[in-house]
Amino acid sequence: MKFSVFQVSRKGGRLKNEDRMGYCYTRESGLFVLADGMGGHPEGEVAAQMALQSIAAVYQREARPVIKDPKSFLTSAALAAHHQIMRYAGNKGMLDTPRTTLVAAVLQGTTATWLHCGDSRLYVVRDGELLVRTRDHSHAERPRPNAGPEILNRNLLLTCLGSPTTPQLDVSEPLTLQQGDRIMLCSDGLWGVMDEMQIVQILSSMPVAEAAPELVEMALRRGGSNGDNVTMIALEWETPDAPGQDRGVSTDSISEGVFASTIQAGMPSELEGDELDDDAIERSIAEINEAIRRSAERKG
Repeated sequence: MKFSVFQVSRKGGRLKNEDRMGYCYTRESGLFVLADGMGGHPEGEVAAQMALQSIAAVYQREARPVIKDPKSFLTSAALAAHHQIMRYAGNKGMLDTPRTTLVAAVLQGTTATWLHCGDSRLYVVRDGELLVRTRDHSHAERPRPNAGPEILNRNLLLTCLGSPTTPQLDVSEPLTLQQGDRIMLCSDGLWGVMDEMQIVQILSSMPVAEAAPELVEMALRRGGSNGDNVTMIALEWETPDAPGQDRGVSTDSISEGVFASTIQAGMPSELEGDELDDDAIERSIAEINEAIRRSAERKG
């Protein structure tokens, strides 16, 4: 498996950067994750960090060396992350819970499968054209039928991880990748101030190591002194038989059983003394998988 990847996060005009991103991979599979901690609620950066670490922990456990069912994995891992955030808030007796958006993608074989919750987005660009873009969980992108003018903020989110209600998770069907496909995961600090066609043009016209910082710098300039934080992961897919492709990451060079990650292994200072509970993650996954199984039986 071969890909070029670039990740970057820059603080905008906010007091702190609550965005988190990272990726990890085995010899035959890769996971890319981005979370945007939500302002207006406490400890958004903790929610975002817990989301990344919970999902990466489940991935490390299940990618042996591939994920057997990426759609099921993404759902189970995201809900396990949600449960970890709720457990953290409960243990601290918080009146309001930390919350975060999430977008995550699994690439293995020749396909990509992704999940999103909230308004962090995934874009797929092929041959200079926008092939796929996730649809935000917001009033702007999912208006209610006969909704009146009482919705003052149409970018208000309808769901997220850490909310008291079960998060709404959208999971894609597997997409067969082609040589040169560009995939970008980003926070709303980028897409919120950029024209979509300009995003596509920049992402497709230069290597991702140049396109990613260019897009981030443009978004920061347009956001100005009060702009949001800007975070993204961009990657270019390379088919194994493509000639002259010697840049980026080649997972063929790593040994069986090796797990590589850019996601911080240790807990942030806010979580010291409150480690991720492996038993709780296991229980969450078992409960979620059992619910999925029962639902499939009812549909059958």
